[in-house]
Amino acid sequence: MEEKRIYAQRLRVGLFAVEPIRREGLRSILEEIRGIELIDAGLDGLLVAESLDLAVISLMVRSEILTTIERLRAATPSIRIIVMSEDGDDESVIAAIMAGAKGYLLDTATPDEVSRAVELVASGSIWAPRRTLSLLVDRMIDGGTISPRSAPQFTHRELEVLQLLVSARSNREIAEALGIEVRTVKSYVGRMMRKVGVGNRIALSIHAAKHALGGGPGQNS
Repeated sequence: MEEKRIYAQRLRVGLFAVEPIRREGLRSILEEIRGIELIDAGLDGLLVAESLDLAVISLMVRSEILTTIERLRAATPSIRIIVMSEDGDDESVIAAIMAGAKGYLLDTATPDEVSRAVELVASGSIWAPRRTLSLLVDRMIDGGTISPRSAPQFTHRELEVLQLLVSARSNREIAEALGIEVRTVKSYVGRMMRKVGVGNRIALSIHAAKHALGGGPGQNS
């Protein structure tokens, strides 16, 4: 297993699982991550929800997963949530993300994948299958239910990059389409991520779709 990240401040992680095998397996993995304080919350752990930084939900039924996400976010809006499930279909993943989850892992995930997901979600990023997130972005754009609202001011060129990024283009493909260098694309993407406060391209795409940040130019340059 890779060396685990040590968090500057202890990360309080709640484990929401009722099936003994799942609970024990996840507990053994999470306890290996240095710098976290693990709280076994069972299923009805809302009494400790306000003190949690992150929650890991491992339940069998989709409706229970979604209900738990909603209850946790109602109790603690800032909480970050990772779902672990045997259901890896697009609809299950999308439903969890739309409910407020920031991470989605299959039960077959390795200990290193679980550790990496905790690290990324704790830092404000999203962990989920790229294909499913791309589908989610497409649906949010095509559905016509998203309207522009207040957002960081992007330049005209940043918006051009963002429109291609939301379409799941690589840095090289974006560079070729706009006639610029790959390093310039990386610079634009990094600048946009800093503006909206996200940690990776996928999170930037989701943010763009939710706020319709690709619909028109901003400042010049």
